[in-house]
Amino acid sequence: MTALMGFYVLIWPALTLGVLILICRAVIRDRREARKENRELV
Repeated sequence: MTALMGFYVLIWPALTLGVLILICRAVIRDRREARKENRELV
């Protein structure tokens, strides 16, 4: 039971990191496209 609780507690930082990486990749991709088209990001 302790191992299961440990896994449960440790999985949240990994999921959060995954979502953060996904968001950062999308923003970087959008920024590159905006520069390519000579327009602002926002």
